[in-house]
Amino acid sequence: MNFIFISPHFPHTYRQFCDRLRRGNVNVLGIGDAPYVELEPPLRDALTEYYRVDSLEDYDQVYRAVSFFGFKYGKIDWLESNNEYWLEQDARLRTDFHITTGVNEDEIGSWKHKSSMKPVYCGAGIPTARSERVTDLKAAREFLRAIGGYPAIAKPDVGVGAANTWKLESDADLEAFFTDKPDVPYVMEEFVEGDICSYDAITDSNREPLFESMTVWPPSIADIVNKDLDLSYYTAAAVPEPLKRLGRAALRAFYVRSRFVHLEFFRMTKARAGLGKIGDFVGLEVNMRPAGGYTPDMMNFAHSTDVYQIWADMVTSDKRLLPDSGDHHWCVYASRKDNHRYRHTHEEILARYGDRIVMCERMPELMWATMGCQMYTAGASTWRMTGAGGKSSCRILRSIS
Repeated sequence: MNFIFISPHFPHTYRQFCDRLRRGNVNVLGIGDAPYVELEPPLRDALTEYYRVDSLEDYDQVYRAVSFFGFKYGKIDWLESNNEYWLEQDARLRTDFHITTGVNEDEIGSWKHKSSMKPVYCGAGIPTARSERVTDLKAAREFLRAIGGYPAIAKPDVGVGAANTWKLESDADLEAFFTDKPDVPYVMEEFVEGDICSYDAITDSNREPLFESMTVWPPSIADIVNKDLDLSYYTAAAVPEPLKRLGRAALRAFYVRSRFVHLEFFRMTKARAGLGKIGDFVGLEVNMRPAGGYTPDMMNFAHSTDVYQIWADMVTSDKRLLPDSGDHHWCVYASRKDNHRYRHTHEEILARYGDRIVMCERMPELMWATMGCQMYTAGASTWRMTGAGGKSSCRILRSIS
């Protein structure tokens, strides 16, 4: 089997996808913009061959790289980046080279455009916040009247994370948004109060989940970025049945086959007419790639498994070969930023919680705004629920962050 992995060096944890494929006797053919000598040794060991391009943004260069691998190794069976930024280019390459193991160029729209996701949710019976593409101040005000007024959220129709996202709470916010927003299509949504719970899954070619997990995020990643806050979140020991049902319905509705995906839902902390009551799940958006940062590794720690291996086995056999360990815990992420002052030093944290910390690293500078500069990931065998609306707190998370 010939598998082309686009940008295998970023994020650097993706070397593990390549490693598990190579263990399954797959030819792993990397295309990236980093010099070969700068690749981490474990990644170099996992790659059958690496083709460097000056820029992954240059489609012609990447096209030539795929052509070269096809000429040298024969038919390309898979092409994937597992990276949100390259999903559309991946689809175009699959279309141009007749690679049928992933979504093609004609199918990618509902995966990338937030405005296209809503009709799919509705067709699957998944509750979702009302949303509309807005082009001017008049249309925005009409939408606000339709949803009962402020607050509302405005975000790019195509985008990931909280980049260029606005929370609108007044006419002044709305006018500032139209004055300062980037010149790209935007959508506005009614504001939903709740925790963000992701349904993370690896699916087979029949859209059936081979692995499922839930991670709970802060209510607003936008606040983490815009207000320069610290990030903390956790992967749960189990997926609640209501989220499981909605997640599986989304897999079928979005025709998710043979992928590792990250589907986001609100777990409501305040009832809203037409959407649901406290504790209900509401569809937010789909991300057809693994969760960001070290979240796949947190899933490994939480479920005593290897999601990289499960994914690789899906690629090679369309099955899950790694059995469920039956050993499930909580895994917590907490981070700090260099420009903040903290009560406890880094050394004090390690001295106090070292036996529970499973990962401790400096984050790449590109991720500092969202993921923090210094991360701590810890395991926990119990979880204490406090507060109204199902909000969670954890002693170790509080202490570390």
